[in-house]
Amino acid sequence: MSDRLHAILEKLLDFRRKRDWEQFHKPKDLAISVVLEAAELLEEFQWKNDAEARRYLAEGGLSRVREEIADIAIYIVILSHDLGIDLLEEMEKKIRKNEEKYPVGKSKGSAKKYDKL
Repeated sequence: MSDRLHAILEKLLDFRRKRDWEQFHKPKDLAISVVLEAAELLEEFQWKNDAEARRYLAEGGLSRVREEIADIAIYIVILSHDLGIDLLEEMEKKIRKNEEKYPVGKSKGSAKKYDKL
């Protein structure tokens, strides 16, 4: 884990510990929170076409999007910690797996799922 991510994790764990919130942070509840925060992120873009979304972001919406992304990341980092998952290592593994599933020669410029390439 990078030093910066480790420092952020320690701040999150300290924040949680001081409030006695470990009791609420069961894996299921953290996973639910990830989905709820992701829905809040999606809501920022709801009913906007691409041009409207770009304008929304340029006119102040980006600050709300940043906060929603941070909320999602916070829950992911805490959940990973609680389950003993090295988040950065798992991300690297997933990148390698996706490179195999989506070879450039077959997937470049295509939005098809790997089993449809």
